[in-house]
Amino acid sequence: MNKTSILAHGVIFGALSLSMLNAHAESPNVSVKRLTLEMANQAVMETIAACRKKGVQISATLVDRNGEIQAVARDTLAPPVSLKISQMKAYTAANFTANTSQLASRADSPIGRVEGLVMAAGGAIINVGGTMYGAIGVSGAPSGKTDEDCAIAGVKSITEDLEMAD
Repeated sequence: MNKTSILAHGVIFGALSLSMLNAHAESPNVSVKRLTLEMANQAVMETIAACRKKGVQISATLVDRNGEIQAVARDTLAPPVSLKISQMKAYTAANFTANTSQLASRADSPIGRVEGLVMAAGGAIINVGGTMYGAIGVSGAPSGKTDEDCAIAGVKSITEDLEMAD
């Protein structure tokens, strides 16, 4: 082969490689669905309303899929410490993509001892139509089950609207 044919083969190979790479490359953009502030506030207020129906005052925190706070409220007589605990439950649920009651068995493990995580019932994920929107964490009820039931009520209050949006 002479230099011209080697160069021609190199150019052809390079062009083919680039076209194959482009054909299989993922889009450089990622589409992420998020809750509106109104929907996040609605979910938090419905969570509080569900616990009020049970005669319990709680704190509720809604985080986005990254665990960042989007909406939070503490009912009038809910203990102040319940704010931080509700945030940690929501953060844990969002980061593990699971309700925190499902993580309880890991609480006494090295991962369960990581600062900022709470692997006890009371955190519920907001996953609708295969899209992870975030999580709601609740604290202040006498049991984690009650906390989680209220969080799930908050999630259910926005589920239909999220399903219709898809």
